[in-house]
Amino acid sequence: MQHGTRRGRIEVIAGVMFSGKSEELIRRVRRAVIAKKRVQVFKSHLDARYAGLYSISTHDGGIVEAEPVDSSEEIMTRRRPETEVLAVDEVQFLDDGIVSVANTLADQGVRIVLAGIDMDFRGLPFGPMPALLAIAEIVDKLQAICVVCGEPASRNQRLVNGRPALWDSPTIMVGGRESYEARCRHCHTVPRADEDQTALL
Repeated sequence: MQHGTRRGRIEVIAGVMFSGKSEELIRRVRRAVIAKKRVQVFKSHLDARYAGLYSISTHDGGIVEAEPVDSSEEIMTRRRPETEVLAVDEVQFLDDGIVSVANTLADQGVRIVLAGIDMDFRGLPFGPMPALLAIAEIVDKLQAICVVCGEPASRNQRLVNGRPALWDSPTIMVGGRESYEARCRHCHTVPRADEDQTALL
């Protein structure tokens, strides 16, 4: 049973790259600051694109300061007792312990806002995201625009030298528009090593 006036919850902003996840997280953080809430923002240390390691940036240039972390345990050690809103960007890169961390902090009255890619480049569930989506009170799944056909995009198309990355490529490869495209289910392709790739562009 929770005591006091603070009511914790978990919010997950999920979706494909270029869909506005970081932009939405930044919007919620800024609104919390306007509401005079005590806010902390974290991000995976793996993501140093655009604005650098100590900030979260959107693909179109929006920025908010953030603390880089290597693990979910580090969030617990750096979390200040007075924090009312705790946000984490690129949460798909963190370990599965983030699920327990989010639950624990929400039970303690903290509002948790998590943003991350829910599927890897193969179209499979990514890291801790499936579990986070299951335990969240609020879930927003955002889509981008497919660069091939213009329909809503729900997949990350990884490109290597302009061609679709092979199925057995590493799951984690941080990159931006030079390495990824947003595509719909029908335009997304992940060839096996023995397939003819000339027909898959």
